Amino acid sequence: MIYKELTYDELCIDRHEVYEAMQFGSDGPDETSKQEIDGLLSRIREILKPRFCYEILESLPPFELGKIINTQLKGSEAYALFICTAGREFMTFSEQIKENNDIFQTFAVDAIGSVIAEKCADRMELFLESELASRGWLHTNRFSPGYCGWHVSQQQILFPVFKGKTCDVTLTESSLMIPIKSVSGVIGLGAKVSKREYTCGLCNLQTCYRRKTIKPTIRS
Repeated sequence: MIYKELTYDELCIDRHEVYEAMQFGSDGPDETSKQEIDGLLSRIREILKPRFCYEILESLPPFELGKIINTQLKGSEAYALFICTAGREFMTFSEQIKENNDIFQTFAVDAIGSVIAEKCADRMELFLESELASRGWLHTNRFSPGYCGWHVSQQQILFPVFKGKTCDVTLTESSLMIPIKSVSGVIGLGAKVSKREYTCGLCNLQTCYRRKTIKPTIRS
């Protein structure tokens, strides 16, 4: 199993990704909001310990992935199961912000956490690519329980693969990951697979922030 702890700087967070996650329109937030977001990012930089782990298997556990993901993984010679997380340090910070009852900051930190988890997963993919290069292998997109018809309850099959070494991420009985700002899933590996541009046509999740471009009106 591969395990790696990252730093904030290694994530290469673009503030515009945070603005997108907060559902601001093309004009972005006003200057006051930008300053608040920058202040939060500076504080998060000091405490953040994102991390990831993955395990490469020759065959999958008895997942029920659904037609979409099975099609995307077709031709895989092996599979990487992964867990990526913003970490419990970020979770603690987020809880402290919520206690302040500042609606804007709470919303901003939630969005930042989503970006951190996804950027951590991006770094995991890059690390995986370097390992695959020696084999001459490529990889598919990553797919997570809860998306593309793969039921979130399948986390209960995915997590035992790691034998307790899950980057300190745990599951609730309803298969929610704690810390919440975590990502898990599967990636197909092999000489004849490919990574494709993500499209919302593959997924019917209407609550995904990337589907929306509505500018919020939430200042306290």
